[in-house]
Amino acid sequence: MLIIPAIDLKDGQCVRLKQGLMEQATVFSDSPAAMASHWLAQGARRLHLVDLNGAFAGKPKNESAIKSILREVGDDIPVQLGGGIRDLDTIERCLDDGLTYVIIGTAAVKNPGFLHDACTAFPGHIIVGLDAKDGKVATDGWSKLTGHDVVDLGKKYEDYGVESIIYTDIGRDGMLSGLNIEATVRLAQALTIPVIASGGLSSLDDIRALCAVEREGVVGTIAGRAIYDGSLDFKSAQEAADAGNL
Repeated sequence: MLIIPAIDLKDGQCVRLKQGLMEQATVFSDSPAAMASHWLAQGARRLHLVDLNGAFAGKPKNESAIKSILREVGDDIPVQLGGGIRDLDTIERCLDDGLTYVIIGTAAVKNPGFLHDACTAFPGHIIVGLDAKDGKVATDGWSKLTGHDVVDLGKKYEDYGVESIIYTDIGRDGMLSGLNIEATVRLAQALTIPVIASGGLSSLDDIRALCAVEREGVVGTIAGRAIYDGSLDFKSAQEAADAGNL
């Protein structure tokens, strides 16, 4: 079970939001590169970056901070980025800069043709972020709830050739209320591609529950607020998950 530290970027700083609200941002570091170095030293095997300004603007806005993280990490671990990735030129630039994966969210729902083209042009590098509440997908920085069913869209994107899907329960994100294991497993069981859980990770109990369903196709989880405020010790959690010592 892969525990993936999140570095959420807003105005060049490392922050965490509550339920996707920009006005509910807590700043955890003025140096995203130093934060990336910290998680690398703690044993992270992948990093999850989100350009929050980009998600709302529709194009990347924290490129300087992202490049500083990539310089710090080098080739040691893969880095994935979401937020404002809406065209093929942006994807190409991201991959050229050293990112391993790009995450397409809103654009996947609004412009499935773009997602299909992205999977064709950059096979193995495209992850879809499905953000949902009560089984329905949300877009535009979680501000708009659609009528699309998570599982139905997941199956469609699998056919397009996406590498994996990150499933976020937006009602829980940043709230430390626990992952929505049931909904995550339901999606994973319907697909053959990997699913990464996100939204609400709060404790070792969540990691324990995820490890129990790993065989269903849930391969990892995004760790945000819990590892920043200390309610979950990242290093010990990853070591325990690796050892099956939960």
